[in-house]
Amino acid sequence: MTNTANNRTQEWYDARADHLAEFLTERRKRTLEEALAERTRYVTLLAENTFHPHNASALMRHCDAFGIQELHTVETLCKFSPSASIVRGTDKWIDVRRHVSTAEAIAALRAEGYRIVATTPHRESCTPETFDVARGPFALVFGTEHAGISGEAMAAADEYLRIPMCGLVESLNVSASAAILLYMLSQRVRTQVAGWRLPPLEAAALRLRWMRAAVNDADDILARRFGKE
Repeated sequence: MTNTANNRTQEWYDARADHLAEFLTERRKRTLEEALAERTRYVTLLAENTFHPHNASALMRHCDAFGIQELHTVETLCKFSPSASIVRGTDKWIDVRRHVSTAEAIAALRAEGYRIVATTPHRESCTPETFDVARGPFALVFGTEHAGISGEAMAAADEYLRIPMCGLVESLNVSASAAILLYMLSQRVRTQVAGWRLPPLEAAALRLRWMRAAVNDADDILARRFGKE
């Protein structure tokens, strides 16, 4: 999974984040710190060709709401374009990684240790209650709005996950499905998996990034205190 790729220390990040925190209200600082404590990369999401802006926006908001730090996209057929009026700044708090193809996305996720889990009603496999969250990090794959997950992603998946239905509809839309699965599985991860939180150095780097996003003129404030870096 993604880690901070530089030689800076936790103390380096903490000093700068602590300085910026002086420019926030106590309530705002507490909100950011509480959200950071719940952040994870143990679970991630891969969206294939999400073309409705409101669905793209909802996926970003769901990730933030349930503490999922990273969202992956494949945009071979259409661009992942969240609506700014719906996202409402969520893009400041999560990471979006764009991939040139499904194959490249899956290879990148596997290289970082993720299981590829296709969300589909067409395979008899796990449900949110029976899926083994403790077996290792996992990436939930969601397909395009009408066609669903691509055949390539289905063939490459390590596991399949479905939401049981008791009505006449076969499936939910991508936004509703993602909300249900991210909520249920992230809750189970937090209670059943050790080490789901971000590593300390990565959390420190993210804290500084969030402080930069939350404080006006953050770069100038840091330059006055620590010099140009």
